[in-house]
Amino acid sequence: MAITLPHIEDANRTAYLPPKGEYEKFIDESHYAEKVREWGLSTTKEVKKEFWYKERDHQRIVTIKGYETYGQSGEFNTIIVEFQDGNLSCIHPAYLKEMQASSFGKVTFSDVNEPSPAPVKKNEQPSTAKHKKDKKETEPKKEKQTKIELPEEKVHFTATVKQFSLSWNHFNEENDEVVVLENVVIEQGNPIEIGLAWCAHSKTLKKFELAPGEKLEFDGKIVKKKLPNGKDVEEKFIVGDPVLYKVNNPSKLKKS
Repeated sequence: MAITLPHIEDANRTAYLPPKGEYEKFIDESHYAEKVREWGLSTTKEVKKEFWYKERDHQRIVTIKGYETYGQSGEFNTIIVEFQDGNLSCIHPAYLKEMQASSFGKVTFSDVNEPSPAPVKKNEQPSTAKHKKDKKETEPKKEKQTKIELPEEKVHFTATVKQFSLSWNHFNEENDEVVVLENVVIEQGNPIEIGLAWCAHSKTLKKFELAPGEKLEFDGKIVKKKLPNGKDVEEKFIVGDPVLYKVNNPSKLKKS
């Protein structure tokens, strides 16, 4: 006989894992939609706003407030959810996705908790990093790039198409098509030189039939997010230099 979880809003019965500090917040609705779909939490045209948070004897409604990043290049996320009483808690995207299934409860906690220790593993690897001393020379360059103050609002860009690539989507477990841009500049009173950036090769962009070497103008929002390398891809899809910034939802695109 199937057991139906009671719909109970009882903060005393929920085991909270609140964020330890600041976390990434969504820039706008399109950024929220992009991340929720990336985590596999919504496949409908209208992106879900509320989700079930289930424990053994009760279930509650939560909304997603933001996320934390971890991993060597920040490619992994931990979701920050907010309960109806205002409490915040951290949860792995795959675990929250499993909670939405009516059959939830049959999975073991050891299975879903496995990805969580990833940040600890990072600290446990100093010995493997010692033999890569040559990478220390590139670290100052990365630090200089992180000091760029990115505008939060939509801005105007100029850039050149460098190449097309494939990027591994950890949550969908498949490669996504992306466009790698070079000579990316935020055009404003004091232009900001970004260098390399990437964006999804969406259906909208495919209509422009972009080609390497073409100069572009467009509007969009930029965030610090490293391009994850694709898995088992041909050499032509490999980007030699690290691409640390992503342009979300480019629009008003023109070839110049």
